[in-house]
Amino acid sequence: MKTLSKKIIQTLPFDKIPVSKFKLRKKIINIRKKKYFEIRIDSNFIDNFRNKFNLSKNKIIGGYFPINFEFDCLQILKKFYDNGYSISLPIIKKNNQMDFYKWTPDDPLKISSLGIPQPPKIKKVYPDYIFVPIVAYDKYRNRIGYGGGFYDRYLEKISKIKKFTTIGLAFSHQKVKKIYIESFDRKLNLILTEKLM
Repeated sequence: MKTLSKKIIQTLPFDKIPVSKFKLRKKIINIRKKKYFEIRIDSNFIDNFRNKFNLSKNKIIGGYFPINFEFDCLQILKKFYDNGYSISLPIIKKNNQMDFYKWTPDDPLKISSLGIPQPPKIKKVYPDYIFVPIVAYDKYRNRIGYGGGFYDRYLEKISKIKKFTTIGLAFSHQKVKKIYIESFDRKLNLILTEKLM
């Protein structure tokens, strides 16, 4: 996990990242590593989620492959798949762009140049619900990631194609008082932690 995160961070233009965000990332990631194995996810999470959003089986769920002690989205995706939903994972492309591709737990994953497992390029999809990884978040549903802007660019792109819902996944100790946002930062629709599941 440590190697994966280094590959991502080394690709980011640190000279363009506000110092406060840089320090915040480092602080929260260190806390997350220490607390990761203390967290337990409620086994009723999927049922609670479906009831909250009244999900129909034709909805596409988008997730991510967890790295660097992120909230484990894979176990959530697998439970959705076992319940008959279509699931998908992102593929990172040039210029910090990405797209989601249909995936099943039986499909192989290929390691990208950033060291992140990605699905095969079989069928591009546009998810209806997108689980988003988080480094830190605030009560206003603002988030920061690793600074590459992958999700901000993707969400801007898909907003011109269809309606969708973004759900950030984080541990409660990743919450901060306030995140200073920039013009390109996108607020999430909902943030779920282990305490809200």
